[in-house]
Amino acid sequence: MVPTTDKGRFYAFGRVFSGTVCSGIKVRIQGPNYTPGKKDDLFIKAIQRTVLMMGGKVEPIDDVPAGNIVGLVGIDQFLLKSGTLSTSDMVHNLKAIKFSVTPVVQRSVAVKNAQDLSKLVEGLKRLSKSDPCVLITTNKSGEHIVAGAGELHLEICLKDLEEDHAGIPLDFSDPVVQYRETVSTKSSETALSKSPNKQNRLYMVAEPMGEELSEKIDAGKIGPCDDFKARTRILVDGFGWDVTDARKVWAFGPDTNGANMLVDQTKAVQHLQEIKDSVVSGFQWATRKGPIAEEPMRSVQFNILDMTLHADAIHRGGGQIIPTARRVLHASALLADPALMEPVFLVEIHATKNSIGGVHNVLTRRRGYVVEEMQRYGTRLSTIKAYLPVMESFGFNGALREATCRVAFSQSVFSHWQVLPCDSPLDSTSNTSQIVQTMRKRKGLKVEVPGVDYYYDKL
Repeated sequence: MVPTTDKGRFYAFGRVFSGTVCSGIKVRIQGPNYTPGKKDDLFIKAIQRTVLMMGGKVEPIDDVPAGNIVGLVGIDQFLLKSGTLSTSDMVHNLKAIKFSVTPVVQRSVAVKNAQDLSKLVEGLKRLSKSDPCVLITTNKSGEHIVAGAGELHLEICLKDLEEDHAGIPLDFSDPVVQYRETVSTKSSETALSKSPNKQNRLYMVAEPMGEELSEKIDAGKIGPCDDFKARTRILVDGFGWDVTDARKVWAFGPDTNGANMLVDQTKAVQHLQEIKDSVVSGFQWATRKGPIAEEPMRSVQFNILDMTLHADAIHRGGGQIIPTARRVLHASALLADPALMEPVFLVEIHATKNSIGGVHNVLTRRRGYVVEEMQRYGTRLSTIKAYLPVMESFGFNGALREATCRVAFSQSVFSHWQVLPCDSPLDSTSNTSQIVQTMRKRKGLKVEVPGVDYYYDKL
């Protein structure tokens, strides 16, 4: 979606893969959540105009055949970031573009004048359309959060939001890093949760899943849409899973494709399939907001060991099972030595031979470490590759220039998640606990992390 000179309007910019597109034809606008045969995320509208976009010029054109790039006018209100357009009702969506950028730095946005709130909401929608890498959410306290790939990317997005998309004075919070919640060991005991009517019981344990498997899920190589037998073979051969467990993966989460798994390890439980959807809903809820600081969970495998269910269907509906599943998931995570994961940048620094000492000093002070150092033949330049926690990246470029007399410059890209140093977030004296308390305070939660007893019913 490319912004036009008209304020608030967008060209839908894409490629014609088959047939010819021309002005006035009615097309099916299929969003990324469209499923063939259903009407979700589907609009049928006419294209007002087709245009040719060359450099800074936009030229009207009658029709565009397959193989060419085209801009379409008049359908921008039905597309958010991407979609598939067709005149046939048999067409499946083209695969959505997967960006290698993860939104890990976020800032909250607020209006200076309360009457401008509607303009801010509209401006945030336009920003979300124009930048595929930006992520916009609203938390339960009503705060608008804009997440970007790094400090500079976020700064540019917020400048565009204030000057172009919203056109009103705004207040921005300091940059905040997104964390992930995980577990270090298998649950020390089986977690049990009873439904509100005390008629249903769920037994569960949590265990770490392994970083290699998590990365494959993040990359889309393993997911809920895979062929059942092919996925089972990958889990058994590549990761040493038991065949029975690999066949009984119920869900991935959060958002049905995250790097957490729910596995059914029960034996001969009656009415299990009837409550499966409710348990999966509780799993999505629990992994979207973890027990430590309501951050998304990552790299956790939850195993359902047993269930005791009421014989009457009316006593095991979603209202009884969903909150019970969420509580037992959180309890099992708290019993498995919970930990926080922080995002890490891969930083590529180009510096002269004389300034390498200053580069190493800046990295050491910011918990960074060098993984590769190469001399570029025929020049006095060296290329240094290092890992730098995103939390320490704010102001890194300025510190680097200062320490090297402006002869070193860097480029950063998101690399991976790493577990914070061995402090427990449940220990109130640890550094990790201070980070957790700051996050909980910012989100309007009680500063103390709820103990296991808050979620957990004793056997």
